[in-house]
Amino acid sequence: MDRFSKEMLTTEEIKHLERLGNICRGDIIKMTTLSRQGHPGGSMSSIDIYVTLYSFANVNPEDPYNPGRDRIVISHGHTSPGVYSVLGRFSFFDIDKAIAHFRQAGSMFEGHIERIVPGVEWTTGNLGQGLSAGCGFAVAGRVKGLDFHTFVVMGDGEQQKGQLSEARRFAVKYNLPITAIIDNNGLQISGTNRFVMPQDIRANYLSDGWEVIEIDGHNYQEIYQALRYGIGKKKPVAILARTIMGKGVSFMENKEVYHGKALNMEEYKRAMEELGLEDDLEKYRKMRDSFNPDPHKFPPAETINIDTGTSIIYKPEDKKDNRSAFGNALKDLGEKNNDGKHTPIVVFDCDLTGSVKTDGFSKSCPDYFFQVGIQEHNAATIAGASSQGVISFFADFGVFGVDETYNQHRLNSINHTNLKLVTTHCGLDVGSDGKTHQCIDYLGVMRNLFDFKVIVPADPNQTDLATRYIAGEEGNFLLAMGRSVIPVITDESGRPFYNENYRFEYGRADILRDGKDAAIIAMGTMVYRALNAWEILKSKGISVKIINVSCPLALDRKLLKEASETRLIVTYEDHNVNTGLGSIVAEAIAEEGMAVKLRKLGVNYYGASGESDELFKMYGLDAEALANIVEEEIKKR
Repeated sequence: MDRFSKEMLTTEEIKHLERLGNICRGDIIKMTTLSRQGHPGGSMSSIDIYVTLYSFANVNPEDPYNPGRDRIVISHGHTSPGVYSVLGRFSFFDIDKAIAHFRQAGSMFEGHIERIVPGVEWTTGNLGQGLSAGCGFAVAGRVKGLDFHTFVVMGDGEQQKGQLSEARRFAVKYNLPITAIIDNNGLQISGTNRFVMPQDIRANYLSDGWEVIEIDGHNYQEIYQALRYGIGKKKPVAILARTIMGKGVSFMENKEVYHGKALNMEEYKRAMEELGLEDDLEKYRKMRDSFNPDPHKFPPAETINIDTGTSIIYKPEDKKDNRSAFGNALKDLGEKNNDGKHTPIVVFDCDLTGSVKTDGFSKSCPDYFFQVGIQEHNAATIAGASSQGVISFFADFGVFGVDETYNQHRLNSINHTNLKLVTTHCGLDVGSDGKTHQCIDYLGVMRNLFDFKVIVPADPNQTDLATRYIAGEEGNFLLAMGRSVIPVITDESGRPFYNENYRFEYGRADILRDGKDAAIIAMGTMVYRALNAWEILKSKGISVKIINVSCPLALDRKLLKEASETRLIVTYEDHNVNTGLGSIVAEAIAEEGMAVKLRKLGVNYYGASGESDELFKMYGLDAEALANIVEEEIKKR
């Protein structure tokens, strides 16, 4: 359908929308009363916006995932009763099921909107992230050449969130076709906006370069005209819609208590009477009591077509850091795939192009590179563009890309994105920048997210292989590395271990040196140091096994069992010793019932400021210290 094609609504069309809005208000009250929880007040203040938007936007319940559809992001996901009501009334699903099974365990109609519901584009609930997600959708549409419009509906309370200001600036910088609609009912959980946190929403948007329209959010003609205007501008437009919480039921209007409080039965009956609707709650109660959960399906992922190219093999004499190897591989991937024939690869950077090595890509693929500035929260959510059939690389320092943006990645994970998060400057290897910039907890943090896979490459060659691998694989990945130049890992003959014949597989660990007296399990920048310790121990007649675990969250238990046969395992990591590789290995040893002694070596406190090698020696993590500890443990037998 043509979005908002008519110049104005007819009187009959307005009456139809008013009747539909009234029915939807009844749906909202029924589902929240039946479940005895939810957010009826805000749903009723937003409902006229939803009715108008879904009536005239380019969305189709018979083809809800058409690539050319308009994207409607509902940022204040607690207004789910309103969203479910409108979508159900437009036949995206059976409205009776939404009313009966709202917030019921096993139902797809959860308390906050979920992408498993047809018509819902983005799972929300953590306020303030919807506009960033909308920016990501608009970016994906641009690089794919799709002419859809992105609408983002938000509450006024969430405008207090800092991430929204980040998203506003990004949208204007790239002149994205986004229309934001703000439900301005003036109330939130604790009272009025002015009491909780004063703000001038209009001035904020104007100061960041948006055009702002103010309307009556319950006047269908005004809502329609404002949305139509926003589409025609083809630039960011904000609609500030004055609304009334609980609109349509007199005793609910302008009462913040109904923000998150369902009606009791007496109130419910009064509301149904005011709305002139049938009281059929008993019908839905019976449905709820006989509920059998339906299988939930996520929106189908678009087919990915990526040319991963040919790996660059660095020689032992080459002086290279892992981040430069990543940058070279990324540039090659961009040049091979951003040709209109493959899945587009887009890169998001936070003012660190030279440090995280995205500069090569930015020069060769400028239309696919997005400089977000020092706005990590915004960048992490915008990278959710990967849910729209593009490959998103978000590169940052570890403390910003992991620690600072954990909540955003948690929501990415819940939304089943296809994000490639690349963090440099991890561990003590950051060096002189000191403890504020040394990300020593990335494994401990990302272990909490159920579908993020983590790769910690050992050298530039494995970094190149891993970069190409994650580009071609579906799912969320973290590729973590340090800062310094490190040697190429070689076999005992001196040839690159990770060469053109090596095939990277997630979960594969590698025995770099064999031995029988002990096993050292290392990852990342510690691997070459473990090999140096191997040389020291060999000179003393001690034979140790060196295992590189580049995928610590998918531990190779077969190799772990082999390592346990030496009766001594030492884990060696540039990471918090309590939450990283050592802890993962310890859990596996316990679960498998292995009879082996474990010694964990890692970072035991926030690091100081100094050169990397100085810090590793200071904290007892240099090759000599490792060799001494292994020797001491063997002597204790």
